[in-house]
Amino acid sequence: MKNNYLVLFCFTFVVSLSSNSQISQISFVNANYSYGIQPKNIQSNDIYNVYVAWRNAFAEPCTNGRYRIKFDTPSETVSEGIGYGMLLSAYANDRELFDGLWLYYKDFSNSNGVMNWKINECTSVIESNGASDAELDAAYALIVADKHWGNSGTINYKDDALTLISAIKTHEVESGTYVLKPGDAWGGTSNTNISYLSPGYFRVFGIYSNDTVFWNAVTDKSYDILNANLSINNASYNLVSDWCKADGTYSNEVSWADYEGKTYAYNAARTPWRIALDYIWFGDLQAINYTNLCNGFVNAQGGFNQIFPGYSQAGVAMNTEYRDPTFTGAYASAAMSSTSQNFVDSGYSELKTQTTDAYFGSTLRAIYMFALSGNMYNALSETVLSNISETQKIFKLYPNPVSDNLNILFKTSKLRTINVYTINGELLLSKEVNTLQVKIDLSQFNSGLYFLNIDRENFKIIKS
Repeated sequence: MKNNYLVLFCFTFVVSLSSNSQISQISFVNANYSYGIQPKNIQSNDIYNVYVAWRNAFAEPCTNGRYRIKFDTPSETVSEGIGYGMLLSAYANDRELFDGLWLYYKDFSNSNGVMNWKINECTSVIESNGASDAELDAAYALIVADKHWGNSGTINYKDDALTLISAIKTHEVESGTYVLKPGDAWGGTSNTNISYLSPGYFRVFGIYSNDTVFWNAVTDKSYDILNANLSINNASYNLVSDWCKADGTYSNEVSWADYEGKTYAYNAARTPWRIALDYIWFGDLQAINYTNLCNGFVNAQGGFNQIFPGYSQAGVAMNTEYRDPTFTGAYASAAMSSTSQNFVDSGYSELKTQTTDAYFGSTLRAIYMFALSGNMYNALSETVLSNISETQKIFKLYPNPVSDNLNILFKTSKLRTINVYTINGELLLSKEVNTLQVKIDLSQFNSGLYFLNIDRENFKIIKS
């Protein structure tokens, strides 16, 4: 289903995220994608809440502006987590965290220009060489940053994005075959990871780097591998294996992996989300063919609340004792290709209820919620980005949290209506202004969360 229009709702606010964090400007853009349908039951606070909770739980400052993402062992950081963090912070307009994560990535990069995959806190390399999924997420996030913030600061996001894309092409795509290797030091035709395959990213890389022939070939090869794996192993619905050869058969290089990489487990679980991005951004037929398999599987199980963490490729659940957003949220993302609004809404509702303290599940839950809410848009969608830019240029508000007077500075003078609402929608204050600077007295308000509405756009403020 293609929409011929795009709607943007911008929520911009300043919030102190933790005791050891600087104040960060954060904004969210809930955009309708060009393809598919999105949940209608997302509440106004959902994306803010999931991002801040994730940031406070896992983002930790080092020194000199660096940040890391805490892994399952909190003293460790993996490159995958840095890539995920860069995605989330880029889409959240959290430039402080984004820059810190990217500087950390570069501090621990190897001679090929990719990050060594496991690091001890902010100090030393534990495990060397790259992991391709981290590079892909980081490179794509750099493109979002370039389009979002430009290149007037200390980091040239465009140059860094192009450099990293080139490193991926040279060191993490097998020469002559277009097979994505799982890292810069191993794999290719003999071993790849389907959940790393990101056709939506590859299309963007091709356009962004003026190298569409190469990256379209990587895209086509990715679908060849995915479809071969389903076919040759007689898989149920969408259930690809964690690891495989380029011809779809099982790899003999991952004996250390859970079930030797032959099941739909914690690697493969991300595949529906990565393929869904290719559909909602580009409307690709191969993408919707796969997401339709995902939707069929969910219906066959009895709904999103019957999705369990891990299956054999034959469709047998390996653990029915709990549910995990790593799996549920990926299926909820794929549901955007469905024609049923109720189905999409039920996927989001189930994902929202499935909370976890684990690094992997918590991080992916936030990523999936960003995707479902329109906060994982195509970085090259100029319509989206121009609207973001114009919205951010309108005004600045401070301090936030506020104890007495909230200051609002406008770029241009015109007649505007300013309203303040409770989180339940009760109007507490309304005034018309036509000046460049306004003070709103909130001293008599109780402590808590409020919405500031300016010309029908909502912004979150916190009364201390």
